[in-house]
Amino acid sequence: MNLTDLDRKAIETFPGFVVRKDLSKLVKGNALVPVYVLEYLLGQYCSTDDPDIIKSGVEKVQQILSEHYVVRNQSALVRSRIKERGSYRVIDRITVDLNDKTDQYEAEFMNLDLKAVPIESDYVTRHPKLLVGGVWSIVDVEYQHKEDARLGPWTVESLKPIQVSSFDFEQYLSARKDFTVEEWIDLLVQSMGFNPEFFGDREKLLLIARLIPYCENNYNLIELGPKGTGKSHIFSEFSPHGILISGGEVTLAKLFVNNSNGKLGLVGYWDTIAFDEFAGRKKRPDKSLVDVMKNYLANKTFSRGLQTQSAAASFAFVGNTMRSVAYMLKHTDLFEELPSAYHDSAFIDRLHFYLPGWEVSVLRNELFSDGYGFIVDYFAEMLKHLRTSDYAEDYRKHFEIDRGLSARDRTAIEKTTSGLLKILYPAHDAPEDQIEHILRFAMEGRKRVYNQLIRIDDTFERRTFRYKAVAGGEARTVTTLEERNYPQLSRHIDAESADDDSAETQPASAPENAPAEDIKAGTHRVIEENESGISYRQLFEPCLENATEIEIVDPYIRTFYQVKNLFEFLELVMGMQDLGDEVRVTLKTAAESEYNTDQENLLQQVRDAFAGTAVHFDYSISTDKSLHARHITTDTGWKITLDRGLDIFQIFDRKDAFNLQNAVQSLRRCKAFEITYLRQE
Repeated sequence: MNLTDLDRKAIETFPGFVVRKDLSKLVKGNALVPVYVLEYLLGQYCSTDDPDIIKSGVEKVQQILSEHYVVRNQSALVRSRIKERGSYRVIDRITVDLNDKTDQYEAEFMNLDLKAVPIESDYVTRHPKLLVGGVWSIVDVEYQHKEDARLGPWTVESLKPIQVSSFDFEQYLSARKDFTVEEWIDLLVQSMGFNPEFFGDREKLLLIARLIPYCENNYNLIELGPKGTGKSHIFSEFSPHGILISGGEVTLAKLFVNNSNGKLGLVGYWDTIAFDEFAGRKKRPDKSLVDVMKNYLANKTFSRGLQTQSAAASFAFVGNTMRSVAYMLKHTDLFEELPSAYHDSAFIDRLHFYLPGWEVSVLRNELFSDGYGFIVDYFAEMLKHLRTSDYAEDYRKHFEIDRGLSARDRTAIEKTTSGLLKILYPAHDAPEDQIEHILRFAMEGRKRVYNQLIRIDDTFERRTFRYKAVAGGEARTVTTLEERNYPQLSRHIDAESADDDSAETQPASAPENAPAEDIKAGTHRVIEENESGISYRQLFEPCLENATEIEIVDPYIRTFYQVKNLFEFLELVMGMQDLGDEVRVTLKTAAESEYNTDQENLLQQVRDAFAGTAVHFDYSISTDKSLHARHITTDTGWKITLDRGLDIFQIFDRKDAFNLQNAVQSLRRCKAFEITYLRQE
């Protein structure tokens, strides 16, 4: 494996607390063990870049799992092993309950299929989450047959939850200073198991936003989007302080408190409770559960019987959407897939952030990282350490939110801003421009919620989400990406445009087959990251009409996907030619190194592909390292400058022949880029 500079820095700066992220797949096999359990073991034996140590460490972890992890269909064999040896160490998920008839705590082993095993109350006192949901642990189980038939032979000799035993926050803060914010974000993304190379800046921030419920008390997050984007993964395997439950399986007693015995529910023991498969219009949740949940989301309290209690657990709701964003905006709203009991303005208004799952890539093998990242349990302890801190004051020093927003809006924005500042700048040292970037992101997530409230309930007044610098200046307005993508479907959302019937209704981008609009000289366009609906036809066709000579200067036509972009540009040019007409297109690019045979071979294939067509294509490869400018010029006087050249689309799966993004450019998500149209005499 070739270590990156980030990998080396992570190993040197956090010795013993980082691990290669692909190792858990090597050792997991068919074992249904959470990632944090595997990485706890890997961190003890493989936190190094030495290949020999890693190899022996992986073998050691595989041996531990083989000998001690209990596979459910082999539980009888393990129980026999315990009997024959007298005691044996197992790795299993343990849940404890109180038997009030015997005044004894009793443990249940999920895979070992043992119940009512006596366990000392000291373990329960030190690890109360054993009482709710269970805890993965390393347990020494003892077998001793007793003459009294009322006494079982099984007992817990020792129990150790699988988690980092200590966390040095000052050391963590000191180490963080060795990383730029870009490096730190990439390290966090790698720690989550993803390769940051394949994600844009905005998408990385969306991934990191999934962590906010772990570090912010009483935070209410919802993420709805297509299947396969990893929405539930972060809540099922990332932290021992969170629990993922099916949205249809939770009850009032399980979630809040059991009135029959006064036993506190999940909210009293877990930092984060995530509701999987939360969407589904046909689901019929218990109305009383929904009512109690609404009160808890708003006030951090819940009432069952005569007593009102409070808790700090954050809620995350994740589910799938079936429709396109444009369809939902035109016909319904972005919450349309929720069960009717939750498709309610009182519930929705209590959500702090709507994470747009349609902006997150569907997971495929190349998106997973083999680089180094934090052992997830170590990072989970950092997030837990920060839960009681409030970082909102960091933004208040520089910016103030418009007072026209409600207290609920402001709370939502501040909690999201605080959570992201904790994760990215734990030492309270965020520069002003980064604070503003995070604040705008937080406001957008809350505005996405509020935009739908206006659609659902006409009693909600229209508000403009804006802020301004404490030092003075004009107020700055925040809009969501879908508002900018589909302005004709998002009118009259803000108070300042509610009565403006002359508001622009044309889309920022058009369908692939829509006629390209005229482009005026001097036009400058800024395309934001994750924006869609953009194609080469829209951007270039008006400027390429009637051209017989086109020159492309782009030093970064080197890799396969970059050459494929060039190929698609040439396809556009060819399709524009009338029968019998021809056009000459030349490319001036640069070599990454002196000898790049792959680049040469790819460009030759493109030249050969267009031989005999209306496009005469040729290229030259320069070794001039000062070649950086990117532009397209025509013999009709146009000069198009692009800060990213033809490389405007985010990476997608080009190997999938049935991926529509391969055929339709406007379905692809864009990188952030700028384009300027100039007219030369």
